Amino acid sequence: MTLSQFESLKAWHQGHWRRQPVEKHAWDMVLTFWLAGLVGLPSAYLVHAGWAELTCVALFFLPGTYVALRRRLHRAGLLRCDWTVALDR
Repeated sequence: MTLSQFESLKAWHQGHWRRQPVEKHAWDMVLTFWLAGLVGLPSAYLVHAGWAELTCVALFFLPGTYVALRRRLHRAGLLRCDWTVALDR
């Protein structure tokens, strides 16, 4: 994901949080885990915790994976995801 896509998603979620609060909370949770992965990686490396390093690296890719999964489910008609239009701007 690009920085402009992150910005578009943030703007969409802030503008629609009253009508779709679960969407905003889910995105905030994804970003919280992503940030925890970024912050935790140096610590995991310093204490030689291999499992924690792998977890932090996996969390680094969480926002892009989440968006790709939601887009796929939206296209398949299994899940309605209105914020995908914000990524296409």
